[in-house]
Amino acid sequence: MTHVLPISFSLNGQAIAIDVPAHTLLIDLIRDRLGLKGTKRSCDMEVCGACTVLLDGEPISSCTTLAVDVDQREVTTIEGVTPPEGLSRIQKAFVLHGGLQCGFCTPGFIMAVTALLKATPHPTDEEIRHYLYGNLCRCTGYTKIFEAVRSLAAEQVSEDAA
Repeated sequence: MTHVLPISFSLNGQAIAIDVPAHTLLIDLIRDRLGLKGTKRSCDMEVCGACTVLLDGEPISSCTTLAVDVDQREVTTIEGVTPPEGLSRIQKAFVLHGGLQCGFCTPGFIMAVTALLKATPHPTDEEIRHYLYGNLCRCTGYTKIFEAVRSLAAEQVSEDAA
């Protein structure tokens, strides 16, 4: 018999109350039960970053996080950082600088960069490397991703100076 638990949390700003089996992974809840397909499943071992979501603003691997662990917390997925009218400034920077190719890993990178720029609006290369450490990309070689993040930091510096 499967033990089912009620959980309540915020998903992309919307209150969710749902019963889940105790062993349910957050990625399965997000993708299969709640229908948000932007978060990708890849390694199931917390090493590739494709499943990255924000939990209370911090990047986590949803493939190794139990859904019950988000009870009374705030979860943000790629859908939650994408404005209804188009792309976020981070997504636009990735497009502009060619920081994506096949796009499979892109949601995880966007989520990590979202957390980075919130914590550190003007990151150094070392800080960028630290935040992106758990995200793997087989297409871009990372240079274009770093260029995108650097451009966002420079843009923020310009806005701060204005």
